[in-house]
Amino acid sequence: MKKNLLITAFSLFSILIFAQEKQGKAKVAIVGFYNIENLYDTENDPTKDDEEFLPDGKNKWTQDRYLAKLERMSDVISKLGGEIVKSGPTVLGLCEVENKKVVEELVGQPALKKWDYGVVHYDCRYNRGVDVAFCYQKARFKVSNSKSYPLYSPEDTSFTTRDQLLVSGMLDGEEMHFIVNHWPSRRGGEKRSAPMRELAAKLCRSIVDSIYKINENAKIIIMGDLNDDPTDASVYKHLGAIGNKDKVEKNGLFNAMYKLFKDGIGSLAYKDSWNLFDQIIVSGNLLGDDKSTYKFLKARVFNEKFLMQKEGNFAGYPFRTYVGDVYQGGFSDHFPVYVFLTKEIK
Repeated sequence: MKKNLLITAFSLFSILIFAQEKQGKAKVAIVGFYNIENLYDTENDPTKDDEEFLPDGKNKWTQDRYLAKLERMSDVISKLGGEIVKSGPTVLGLCEVENKKVVEELVGQPALKKWDYGVVHYDCRYNRGVDVAFCYQKARFKVSNSKSYPLYSPEDTSFTTRDQLLVSGMLDGEEMHFIVNHWPSRRGGEKRSAPMRELAAKLCRSIVDSIYKINENAKIIIMGDLNDDPTDASVYKHLGAIGNKDKVEKNGLFNAMYKLFKDGIGSLAYKDSWNLFDQIIVSGNLLGDDKSTYKFLKARVFNEKFLMQKEGNFAGYPFRTYVGDVYQGGFSDHFPVYVFLTKEIK
């Protein structure tokens, strides 16, 4: 009953916001993030460990399979935020993309092409070549600056992982800063690998603090696959992202996914347990009742049934492209996540 009431309340909320936007009283921006799971092209890049994703590689990654993945993923992305507005994500963070070309081909698919997305991408040092990227609707977001931040380990100079991507610009005339992340995995065990995610959290926090030093009123949105949950120390302690809006200070961080996680909602599943590694975190300046400028409104995990495995031991899990090296023709091992920002138009 409680769940049904929440759905009903959100439906009414959606209708209200949509009606306001149509009447010119409210403007909505959708900020999304998606771990797109191994979006490789079919060409061999000698600088990257991409041999598994070649036509003659272990996964038999053919052009037909690549094109099918582009079509499927673009269709999913086009639906983000569709319960309120049908204009696609205003900005979108991605991870696990091989290069800029695959992202440009993704946003060039028919489902997304009409919104004319630009792409920000840097090649990182990580030898697997699964980078982060940032996409934006050119009509609504104007990039002013971008920078890629590599993560180094003081104890292991050979360590490499994905860079963190900072993109700054004007979202519908308001300055906004976006940081796209893909923190080190739990390979080798959660506890053993935790120090690397703590390092990633500290790097992300240093980027946030450097922005605040320039502008204490900065609006910052952190997004990414953090490979930790909102309640893990890397997120709430080292990054400083908390789940109680009332306790977030002006230069603090609010984890928009915290309540969803506490309610048992996840973005990926492992051994019959749900995790919410995919998170969107907003700065304190994006909170509050003054809607004359953009403010955070609501967060959601896009866990629609068509994205789920239909049968077998993994029924209800995200429907993947591969399980091991067996082609499934699905989407990703993660669900996408997104938040709504809104402001009044007088």
